[in-house]
Amino acid sequence: MRTIQVIGIGAGDPDQLTLQAVRAIGAADAFFLLDKGEEKDELVALRRQILAEHARQPHRVVTARDPERDRTAATPGYAPAVGDWRRRRADVFERLILDELGDGQCGAFLVWGDPALYDSTLGSLEEVHARGTAEFTWNVIPGVSSVSTLAARHRTGLNQVGRPVRITTGRRLAEEGLPPGADDVVVMLDARRAFAALAGQGLHIYWGAYLGTPDEILLSGPLDAPLAEHIARVREEARARKGWIMDTYLLRRPATRD
Repeated sequence: MRTIQVIGIGAGDPDQLTLQAVRAIGAADAFFLLDKGEEKDELVALRRQILAEHARQPHRVVTARDPERDRTAATPGYAPAVGDWRRRRADVFERLILDELGDGQCGAFLVWGDPALYDSTLGSLEEVHARGTAEFTWNVIPGVSSVSTLAARHRTGLNQVGRPVRITTGRRLAEEGLPPGADDVVVMLDARRAFAALAGQGLHIYWGAYLGTPDEILLSGPLDAPLAEHIARVREEARARKGWIMDTYLLRRPATRD
């Protein structure tokens, strides 16, 4: 029986690896890396740095091209577009497992942050397993998420006393606004800069990009128009400079005292 390890490797700092992740990396025979193009070569390079330090010798690194996803789909077509992308990703995973792993061998996917939070690896593996063409079992190693790193870098908690925290995407925030009754909202995958539309509504923002990496950028303060414009400008400059950006932020409505 083949074994697959889905290993959370943190938000970008190699020191965020847990001891469980280090042990799992050291036990794998092959590592599957998805190439997202030249713009994110440094993300692959960081994975290779982690393997050079923690993987056993000998081991194999197998790189496959990550399928392109339609990011222009409007709301009615969003779920089908993601579903199609996951199926094509599952095709890639299936080929890797069948062609690169023998019976009794262990393969690993190194996942940014935590595999359970806005990542498609588990969903695609579930589809491959359901097809029945490749026999394997899989384990999931949790990782330090960008959300946890954001809160740590800003030295704040994610929720206020007795209140929930919600996690959503920039797409939903742009289309639906702040969830009713929400006081603490973490926003991920916000290519639309949806926070700008909420300026002047009494919110505080904790924003971070490239969290855990040497290029980390942190900004925070009351979400007024000047700060929203500054974050948007910094974000676009960073994206132009590096060719890509990964950012996360927390929107907070400060508690009122009676």
